[in-house]
Amino acid sequence: MPKLVDPEARRRHVVDALFRVVIRDGLQRTSLRAVADEAGLNIGSLRHYFASQQELMDFAMQSMLDRLDHRLNRHLERIGDLSSHRRSEQLRLAADFLSELLPLDEQRRQEVTVFLDFSAAARTNPAFEALSHRTAADTRGLTRRVLTRLGEAGTLRADRDPAIEAERLAALLDGLGLSAVLHPDLLSAQTCAAVLRVHLDELCGAG
Repeated sequence: MPKLVDPEARRRHVVDALFRVVIRDGLQRTSLRAVADEAGLNIGSLRHYFASQQELMDFAMQSMLDRLDHRLNRHLERIGDLSSHRRSEQLRLAADFLSELLPLDEQRRQEVTVFLDFSAAARTNPAFEALSHRTAADTRGLTRRVLTRLGEAGTLRADRDPAIEAERLAALLDGLGLSAVLHPDLLSAQTCAAVLRVHLDELCGAG
């Protein structure tokens, strides 16, 4: 009897293989052949699930974003109404939420590494441009959401412009992510988390 294969499970297996190749060799050296070898499949089997390299890349990035969205939504459920928490707890919850975008553990480090490679490729490859633009816009949406909630809770300093601060916070997250991936010996996960928390403390006038 032929072995039954779960198509979704196989696609996830291929996407995991793609991430490993991108992290190890870089996006420019990632081909369908390299991904098939990493996944332990022949190229024909891989093409059964993804007709082209672009289709595979698009699916992989969307899968990563969906996984991140799931984690962020779980955070939002736990946070609820920020005004029901004490000030120190509000800042901790906000930092935990935004930390999903930083390479603070192996899974998030892989995600940020892959995202940086895709973003760099989008500069010269129009096929990646829309997805790269969406992720950049989503980051700003997240920072605005956090600052809006802190403002509604009366925690954000009244002399701060939420629109400007959202951009500043997004730039901080981008910079920390890039530096921590490129120079982990200079910027540890613990330092990344501490910098983010100090920034939020300053925005809210906390000591």
